[in-house]
Amino acid sequence: MTREEDIRKAVETMRQGGVILYPTDTVWGIGCDATNAEAVGKIYKIKQRDDSKAMICLVDSDARLQRYVRNVPNVAWELLDCAVKPTTVILDGAINLAENLIAEDGSIALRITQEPFSKELCYRFQKAVVSTSVNISGQPAAQNYRDIPQELLDAADYVCWSRRQEHKPHTPSSIIKLKEDGEITIIRK
Repeated sequence: MTREEDIRKAVETMRQGGVILYPTDTVWGIGCDATNAEAVGKIYKIKQRDDSKAMICLVDSDARLQRYVRNVPNVAWELLDCAVKPTTVILDGAINLAENLIAEDGSIALRITQEPFSKELCYRFQKAVVSTSVNISGQPAAQNYRDIPQELLDAADYVCWSRRQEHKPHTPSSIIKLKEDGEITIIRK
């Protein structure tokens, strides 16, 4: 299967409200349409995760990130421009996303992916894609395809073929919370 076919099938699945497993710029992710509350609910159920814990979304560009936050502070752009590893920013004023994806304080965690597969997936989908690690809540994240438990493979509506043969260490992104008043909190280095 070509990468293009793989992305097309993943996009079709998400457009139909399905859940996918896919390689990202960090660990393997469980994803869905970030604007579809029912699909987001499926991910909480699959991960056995409390729905009060917000999840990260991937986007393909600065312009797409701006669609999901009322006001992106300048410090966010500066931080993303100088980041040397995948960096997720938590920003206030989330908009245009499924309500069950937005944190209780109204914030959302977003990351602009530069990795070719996930970037193309987000571009082709034309919306934010949920990107939470493939694992049962509290268990280790799947760094590679071979690390994914069978029960999670079975729970997904589509499992991407790209990068399945990869066997190398991957780490989660840095997470930095940026308040509109300029306050910065490092959640994960």
